[in-house]
Amino acid sequence: MAPESPLPTPEELSSHDGHRCGYVALIGKPNVGKSTLLNALMGQKLSIVTHRPQTTRRRVLGILTGDDHQVILLDTPGIIEPRYGLQKAMMNDVRTSTSDADLLVFMADATRDNVDDLSLKYVGKRPAILVLNKIDKIRQEDVLPLVSAYMKAHDFEEVVPISALKGKNLDIVMESVLKRLPEGPAFYPKEMISEQPERFFVAEIIREKIFKLYRQEVPYSTQVNVISWEERKDDKDLIHADIVVERDSQKGILIGKGGKALKKIGTFAREDIEEFIDRPVFLKLHVKVRSDWRNSEGHLRSFGYTT
Repeated sequence: MAPESPLPTPEELSSHDGHRCGYVALIGKPNVGKSTLLNALMGQKLSIVTHRPQTTRRRVLGILTGDDHQVILLDTPGIIEPRYGLQKAMMNDVRTSTSDADLLVFMADATRDNVDDLSLKYVGKRPAILVLNKIDKIRQEDVLPLVSAYMKAHDFEEVVPISALKGKNLDIVMESVLKRLPEGPAFYPKEMISEQPERFFVAEIIREKIFKLYRQEVPYSTQVNVISWEERKDDKDLIHADIVVERDSQKGILIGKGGKALKKIGTFAREDIEEFIDRPVFLKLHVKVRSDWRNSEGHLRSFGYTT
């Protein structure tokens, strides 16, 4: 019997099957629609979405696999001038994502009439597509001056006007991305949608509810950590999560009179968590104070941020 043939190398795979695979970073200032675009392309919610700026704090990875491609999408924090430790860590995440990516999708708000010079600094000389979002809110001819200004500021490979919220021109975005990705085998099994664990997404869901229920500084001072997760065969999964704030007054706000506020957060979060993981859960929330954690290198590292 002839010996079995060895498995093909990645180089052999990429040379004959036309399969494309690569990393694509979505970058831009806060509230331009990066998370909405990620969720729309994935066909399910991975990134939390609110109307508040700076909701995304670290990159969210989504794996979009087809018969002839695998696109690894990186949703990144909105680009800002950092003022404290957490924001510096967020911008480190943006820099890491852009350096890891084979292609950048630079997102801008079509309703704005000025070029986002700060975010352009993160593009450098990497290949990038300009995606102008919220095109449904403006006449197409009115966006031409903005397109011209961006093309003068950077040599974008293509310009695609979209509405991420309404799903307009998302097929064109995918076509533009796919033809620019390198040929090669898939990096992940086809059933995977993210390399991040369920705990990460559960914590993000809880944090999203805080952003939607509270205003001013409370959501920005909040960090959520899943402390334990007990899978119980004949009962609901038991999840314990800590909500970390910076001041006792913020703790009081989140707990509320008789614990009513915390119960409301838990109820809203539990519904989305159960939908996301497709099984019932019992969610226990605890509020803890860590003074000035957003500026503490030790706390930031313990929460998983790269400082």
